[in-house]
Amino acid sequence: MDVIVTAAVEQLIKTAIDEDIGPGDITTLSTIAPEATATGFFRAKRDGVVAGLVLLEKIFGCIDPAVRVRCIARDGGAVTKGQVVAEAHGSTRSLLLGERTALNFIQRLSGTATAARRYVDAVKDFPCKIIDTRKTTPGFRTLEKYAVRMGGATNHRFGLYDAALIKDNHIAAAGSIAAAVRKVREQSPFMAKVEVECANIEQVKEALAAGADVIMLDNMNTEQMAEAVRVVGKRAPVEASGGINMDTVREVARTGVDFISVGALTHSAPALDFNMKIQPAGSNRTVKGFKG
Repeated sequence: MDVIVTAAVEQLIKTAIDEDIGPGDITTLSTIAPEATATGFFRAKRDGVVAGLVLLEKIFGCIDPAVRVRCIARDGGAVTKGQVVAEAHGSTRSLLLGERTALNFIQRLSGTATAARRYVDAVKDFPCKIIDTRKTTPGFRTLEKYAVRMGGATNHRFGLYDAALIKDNHIAAAGSIAAAVRKVREQSPFMAKVEVECANIEQVKEALAAGADVIMLDNMNTEQMAEAVRVVGKRAPVEASGGINMDTVREVARTGVDFISVGALTHSAPALDFNMKIQPAGSNRTVKGFKG
């Protein structure tokens, strides 16, 4: 399992279930007999890339450990409209209690994976990588960055603790790029890389002179990016950042940058819609749209 279901992720799942069920599902407990069983089929309603199926067992397990989950598709795989990607079998009540929470996780993560795949495909003929940012949903960072990987893109730093990124406010507070880099070097482990955000060519030159390991080009136009790449001359990897979208990503890739960071992968990717349809045990009725 690529995604690590940490204690924080487990708590996130439990919080989501409690938020939805509260003291009890009025409709399900009123209409479904306790002994009723069924199979729930999870189906894609649009083409895209699926992510989050690895969480289904944990989600339903929090409600009813007896529910059995079988994933038909795999996270990171392309899915088509109408395709059944997973099924869950057990108490009908349990399936309905977990339905919305399961769908919410799958839809959100699949949306991010689908967006990541689109960006990766858009620049696949250039030697650069699409990377994510820290612009994630609070509490969802581990999962959203997992979804980014499932879409074929690459993770940037996970938090403030695993890499140094000197931004405009750090530079203003320290007095200069050189001073900021020096202070980071004095405090951080010697193996830690230091990236510097640069708004113009002069800052790029200053960051290089200060020994920056990575140069970030912040909100530059493509002409400035191309000039910055020439100035850097392979002495450090170059990252382009700021407002890059599907309409501009290929032009950015053409400048020769090594990385393109896209905040939209996690902060505004549209959900990929799925549903769950149940088939009661003993029923010969075919689930509408089921492909299996």
